[in-house]
Amino acid sequence: MPGPRVTLFHAAGCHLCATARATLLTLRAEAPFELEEIDITGVPELEAAYREWLPVIEIEGKRAFVYYVQPGPFLQRLARHKVESS
Repeated sequence: MPGPRVTLFHAAGCHLCATARATLLTLRAEAPFELEEIDITGVPELEAAYREWLPVIEIEGKRAFVYYVQPGPFLQRLARHKVESS
């Protein structure tokens, strides 16, 4: 099992999104999780819901971070989801 599902909502040309993605990829080496990436560019419903908050990171469908991923708190939240699902 790859671990909890983490979703990264991002858009083209978003430098904060690129930074968040790089952080998540690095953190995967410490704690495995399934990473789903969703590009909201040009999707009206997603643009309305996420554009002003990008990047948005959800863990198991719940918003966890916006703008930046903080490694320590991210790993703590990820660990909580692993415990809840076991």
